[in-house]
This record gives sequence, structure tokens and C-alpha cells, in this order.
Amino acid sequence: MTETTKNQELEQETTVEKADEVAVDETVEEAKEEVVAEEAVEAVDESEQKIAELEAKLSEEENRYLRLRADYDNLLRRNKLDREAAEKFRAQSLLTDLMPVLDNLERALQVEVTSEEATSLYKGVEMVYRQFVEATNKEGLEAIASEGEMFDPNFHQAVMQEQDSDKEAGIVLRELQKGYKLKDRVLRPAMVSVNE
Repeated sequence: MTETTKNQELEQETTVEKADEVAVDETVEEAKEEVVAEEAVEAVDESEQKIAELEAKLSEEENRYLRLRADYDNLLRRNKLDREAAEKFRAQSLLTDLMPVLDNLERALQVEVTSEEATSLYKGVEMVYRQFVEATNKEGLEAIASEGEMFDPNFHQAVMQEQDSDKEAGIVLRELQKGYKLKDRVLRPAMVSVNE
């Protein structure tokens, strides 16, 4: 063998060795890339899982916040309605206590007066009664209309039944005790006698 042939063989062996080294290096690089890719996939999966957990927590907290906000708004609305009702009916207790006084003044005015002294006393009671009615009306107290009206269980309490053929059934014939309402709330229904 000549030296050229030997050199060629050596070159071929060197080239094969280099090719083997390159192939080994490429295989190592591919393996490294696969490991890096697997680690990247695991990191992405882990990140996606954390993101999903955080999104679920955020959604839960948003729902909780919305429920609390709705409860707070309802509480404010209820408090406002309670304050308005308290303002609207603030005099209810006092007016309920004063209704018997009105009844007694009306009874006093039904008495027939014959002497001059009794007449002046009657006029004084009448003036007190009118002022009293004015003051209670300013607070919203109203007498419930009864005589000649159709019986309404929301405003009337039937304690008697009478018969009058001139009037239709269910008409209030007599008012036995006045009923009163404060704005739209009945404080005391009128005690009435109803036609059969």
C-alpha cells in the first residue's frame, strides 16, 4: 500500500470518526433538547394549573363580593324604608292614645244644653274639640267615612245587623264608634251596624 492509499484510508477513518462524533454530538443535542422540551411542557402544565386555580379563586371572590354588595344594598334599602315608615307614622302611638279623648269630646258635644252657663261651657268644649281635630288632622289622622257607605271589612267592624228595606244590603246604617286612619294605615276600624 502506498502512502497515498494509507493517507486516504486514514482520512476516511478520520472522516468516519468525525462523522461519528458529529452524530453522537447531534444525538446528545437532540436528547438535551427533548429534556428541555419536556421540562418546558411540565413548566407550562404547572403554570396552566396555577392559572386555572387562581382564576377559580378570583371567580369565587368576585361572586362573594357581589353577594356582599347585594346584601349591603338590600340593608340600605330596608333601613331607608324603615326610616321613611318611622317618619310617616311617628305620631301613631300618640294619636292612638288620643282617640278616646276625641270620643269623649264628641260625647260631651252630644249632650243637650238648656241653661246659659251650660251653653258657654258647651261652646268652650266645642272650640277645644275643633282645635283638637285640626291638630290631629295636621298629623295625618282622618276619620273613616261610614254611614251610607258600603261595608268594607278593611275599614269597618260590623257589630250589629239591622234591617232597612229602603237601603240595599251591605250598607252601613249607623256608626256606633268612629274609626280613624293615619295616612294609609287603619288605626281603629269604625264600629258599625250593617243592613241585612
